[in-house]
Amino acid sequence: MYIKYFFNKNSKKNMNIIVLGGCGYIGSVLVNELLKQNHKVLVIDTQWFGNYLKPHKKLKILKSDIRNLKNIKFKGFDSIIHLANIANDPASELNPNLSWEVNVLSTYQIIEKAINEGVKKFIYSSSGSVYGIKKERKVTEKLPPFPLSIYNKTKMIAERVLLSFKDKIDIQIIRPATVCGLSSRMRLDVSVNLLSIQALEKGVITILGGKQKRPNIHIRDLVDVFIHFLDNKVKNGIYNAGFENLSILKIGKTIQKKIDCKIQIKKDNDSRSYNLDSTKLLNTGFLPKYSIVDAIDEIKLSFSKKKLYSRPQWYSVKWLKSIKVI
Repeated sequence: MYIKYFFNKNSKKNMNIIVLGGCGYIGSVLVNELLKQNHKVLVIDTQWFGNYLKPHKKLKILKSDIRNLKNIKFKGFDSIIHLANIANDPASELNPNLSWEVNVLSTYQIIEKAINEGVKKFIYSSSGSVYGIKKERKVTEKLPPFPLSIYNKTKMIAERVLLSFKDKIDIQIIRPATVCGLSSRMRLDVSVNLLSIQALEKGVITILGGKQKRPNIHIRDLVDVFIHFLDNKVKNGIYNAGFENLSILKIGKTIQKKIDCKIQIKKDNDSRSYNLDSTKLLNTGFLPKYSIVDAIDEIKLSFSKKKLYSRPQWYSVKWLKSIKVI
């Protein structure tokens, strides 16, 4: 099946929402859905990768670095959704000091400002990759993180900073699996998207290792998680968000069933492997509606219509190097 639009169509109330990083891969999809639900949205983003959001009467976009928000008022906003960060392991390695400043120090400053200016809810996008290597069949939120990279470490520390304020603000931390699917600000450097575009453009999928397991989540399911937390009273804390735990080789073979291509296997350069368990999230009433097959079908269809192709902006590390912001 291609794609199913099953978002929650009726939010409980219209809100004023700040989305930090709203021009990004996830943010672009999330902001459009918030606008459909009649919320007023302020997006704050450096726009290093551009801005693909269309003008809307209830949308305001500020091109700004989240490290410098002193002159931006949070008063009058109900919620903040924090997506802004130096994302993924290779990008964080380009400038470790900047990664700590953006991912941790600025997060501390933002949560303090939010509390001081009366924001009631704070939703933070962390990463399931903080678990590192886990042999347990079910990796729940009760297991300790084992971060292997600078990126993982910054996410773990940011989580601890935020949770220290849980008695002063309603706060949920989401640990998403690897995200897949279409966005107007596309990313082709995440596993399902990357392997799918390789299959379409080259006819060959290159897999590093293959045995390591990774959890996955469709971008529309992740967006629906944020909206679920906006619309419902959910206990403060950390929530895993990932529903398909598959080996990288299994992902490649799934793509091969949908797209005619060969698979070549090379030596592994990333040992992270874990099974994400999202029972805690499911117990709040959330239900996922998409799969990696939906993402593959979307990418294949978009490619066939010549709407999707490799662009430098869709590969984070290469693009950041080219524009020399890190």
